[in-house]
Amino acid sequence: MRQQSKLLAAAGCAVLILAGLSACSRGTGEPVAGLITKTDTNPFFVTMKQGAQQAADEQNLDLQSFAGKVDGDNEAQVQAIENLISFGAVGFLITPNDSKAIVPSIDRAKQADMLVIALDTPVDPPDAADATFATDNFEAGRLIGEWAKAKFSAGGTQARIAMLDLNPNQVSVDVQRDQGFLEGFGIDVGDPARIGDENDPRIAGHDVTDGNEEGGRTAMENLLQKDPTINLVYTINEPAAAGAYEALKAAGREQQVTIVSVDGGCPGVDNVGKGVIGATSMQFPIKMAQLGVEAIAQYAEDGTRPQNTAGKDFVDTGVQLITDDPQAGVEAKDSAWGKQNCWG
Repeated sequence: MRQQSKLLAAAGCAVLILAGLSACSRGTGEPVAGLITKTDTNPFFVTMKQGAQQAADEQNLDLQSFAGKVDGDNEAQVQAIENLISFGAVGFLITPNDSKAIVPSIDRAKQADMLVIALDTPVDPPDAADATFATDNFEAGRLIGEWAKAKFSAGGTQARIAMLDLNPNQVSVDVQRDQGFLEGFGIDVGDPARIGDENDPRIAGHDVTDGNEEGGRTAMENLLQKDPTINLVYTINEPAAAGAYEALKAAGREQQVTIVSVDGGCPGVDNVGKGVIGATSMQFPIKMAQLGVEAIAQYAEDGTRPQNTAGKDFVDTGVQLITDDPQAGVEAKDSAWGKQNCWG
């Protein structure tokens, strides 16, 4: 056991308790680990917190959890890191709200000998963190693109594609899913690090959704006005997919359009079962958090740092295609399996 870390954690607890703050909720003197999520309302991060807490209990770590007030709240995450430094934490997991702006705070934490693991979203540059535990978002996009290509080829249908992305900021998760889908469908992506520079005539257009249902509905309405013949819709996540479906339904087009998405949340899997979403790529946030906490526990024990998945610059926590409309040559699980393994 890294005895110094344990002593620092205990000392940090004592100081903060005197200051009227709660740093060690159980008062056990166990090493402190942190979890900092983008928000505490998104089901993805709620599930991540549950997985982290379960793993922390098993590993005898005192988990301290923090979150931004809204998606994009970097200042709350900066303050959370400062708190964890004061607590003498041995390390923390973070889903960064601003991958670049958070790096100076991460640097300070590493100077304090803390292990820093990014979850789901890498920091910029990625090696500012000790490791990233994440879905292969390019692969998640590629799987739904491959499935859609097989479906449209089997039906002899020419695709008219709407791309419902996250926001204009070209964040890594957004870019990777978007570009993965296009590659899976067989479309030249141009610059793989940028959304929207392709020139394939099958693409009707791009719009942004902010990853929520209202945004998905508005983006779908916009693109339908531009091209009412759209018959394939890529969505950044399942809430955006649900909003897109509502817009298609209002236009009387829901039976003529296939929607694909990424997430694997239980509401999204339900929508696969209902035929709202044709296929989705399931992520595993519980696994991300559990593996991250285990890595911190190992670091506390003997200083070992996590190793990336072979051939990748991060630790790949897996992705699974979910559909009730299987296509030849495309491996998938059905929505019944999805319901047993979904989150949220």
